[in-house]
Amino acid sequence: MRALRISAVVLVILVAVLVAVDRVAVYVAESQAEDRVKVPGAQIGSTDVSIKGFPFLTQVAGSKLDAVDVKITGIETHAGGRTLRISTMNAELRDVRLTDGFSGATAARASGTAVISYKDLTAAASDGVVVEYGGKGKVKVTGAVNILGRTITRSVLSTVTLIGGHTVRVHADKVPGEGIPGLEKLVRDQTDFEREVGGLPNGLKLEKMQPTADGLEISVTGTDVRLSG
Repeated sequence: MRALRISAVVLVILVAVLVAVDRVAVYVAESQAEDRVKVPGAQIGSTDVSIKGFPFLTQVAGSKLDAVDVKITGIETHAGGRTLRISTMNAELRDVRLTDGFSGATAARASGTAVISYKDLTAAASDGVVVEYGGKGKVKVTGAVNILGRTITRSVLSTVTLIGGHTVRVHADKVPGEGIPGLEKLVRDQTDFEREVGGLPNGLKLEKMQPTADGLEISVTGTDVRLSG
């Protein structure tokens, strides 16, 4: 009985050691992956990588990870002459194949959410224009228009739509002077705009968009998504 108890204790210790080694390996791999995540044609602020599944070492041995969650903060690219910044993007990657001697990874499937804050949307709008949440799925756009030498500031409620799967379109539902030749165009030149959303990792595409109190939430999906390398 004593020998059996000793064997059981040794087994428990060995399992604990193996689990600890596995968790340390995960931590090291996550740290290295965070440094390797790149987005072609864009600059990124920071990344956070979380590798799921257990044990990790057997997954590495098979050059395939079950699931990896990635959060990227601050994706900046140039579109329409202005910098359009994706504030945050969270992506769930599934069936991730390790390639190029573990220096690269490609996910068979991916889904997630990208958020463009109103501060970043304002920075992409026309000069002097402020974009805020307007409630009920609308945005409020405030801008100044010079009419007959007078500067008039007005706010309008606007609908935001996704065009062609890559362009954000902000269009006022109704503007002051609507229907008056020249005046409506003058106002809409300030309030209405389109900006391309760039800087997504290869393989990800935009599906749908919804204005919320925290910003524009954009659903993203993809196949064969390049994670790093």
